[in-house]
Amino acid sequence: MASVELNDRERQVLAAVIRSYVETAEPAGSRTVSRQFALGVSPATIRNTMSDLEQKGFLFHPHTSAGRIPTEKAYRVYVDELMRVTPLEQAQRARLQTEIGQGTTTLESVLRRAAQSLGVLTQELGVALGPRLDDTVLTRLELVRLSSERLMLVLSLRGGAVRTIFIEVRGVIGDDALAEVQLVLNERLAGLTLLAIRGSLSERLRDTGSTGDSTELLNIFLQEGDQLFDVASPSEGDAVVLGQTSVLADQPEFAGSGDKLRQLIELTETRTQLATLLRSRKQNAGVQITIGNENGETLLGGLTVVTAEYRAGSLSGVIGVIGPTRMPYEKVISLVSHTSSLVTELLHG
Repeated sequence: MASVELNDRERQVLAAVIRSYVETAEPAGSRTVSRQFALGVSPATIRNTMSDLEQKGFLFHPHTSAGRIPTEKAYRVYVDELMRVTPLEQAQRARLQTEIGQGTTTLESVLRRAAQSLGVLTQELGVALGPRLDDTVLTRLELVRLSSERLMLVLSLRGGAVRTIFIEVRGVIGDDALAEVQLVLNERLAGLTLLAIRGSLSERLRDTGSTGDSTELLNIFLQEGDQLFDVASPSEGDAVVLGQTSVLADQPEFAGSGDKLRQLIELTETRTQLATLLRSRKQNAGVQITIGNENGETLLGGLTVVTAEYRAGSLSGVIGVIGPTRMPYEKVISLVSHTSSLVTELLHG
């Protein structure tokens, strides 16, 4: 590991430089570090140690500044070994509970409130990824008449998600037929996953004993079932929920860099790519942190992504924040971890 290269003094100085830079966004000089942190050594010793850390690739000089800035390598060692994450204060827990828990408890609304709250509390870009729905269990469906030739199919899914699909019909379907088909569909499909429904719909709707308008409507389900119940991936971009981008745009890294700001805009506009990148993180338990180039040559390159998995019944997704590598990691990790647990509790009811 990288930290094998560091002795105790170097580890202390590196942690102090990172904390100073995260707090001020200004390169940290030896006198600043000496004044802010009781390291028990002189500014000259700190300066020599910082020089050693620079040679080892943990710090670098921006321009001609006397201070130094942590590298991505430094942040990785800090996250893995130097920082100490503390539990959230009760006031922060209560605030999250209030902000995320108020309102409807559908999956979409909970994720929207959670991403917004995380962004505000961390001053990063809050982000949440909805689960894939192929493995979601249908709990109930309802047929609603919108006009003489148009119906709406409402699918209620385990975990609180709701999907609506429009169905075009030829002529008026009677109320009795509508009720009969709704009953048949619920009896034969409720309790199955959407994937199972698509794979066995024709078999399950055989021998219903229906006649007239009921048969005509059931035939629509037989002919168009693959489309009607293919709501698992309407668009991967639609599965991404973002908090306020203005919070991140105000940070020095973006305010002073046109390239960084363009990257942020592109990130928020190409949500399908973002969903694919976030989807790959889902299998990892606990809080996952990728820093800068660890995200590869993607839209997330040069940024830090902190996510944790949440669960909604048999489904799962991720929630977290995206921001510059200069991030208050201890605070962010605690907030992301607690928020993912809170979202899981709310979605389980």
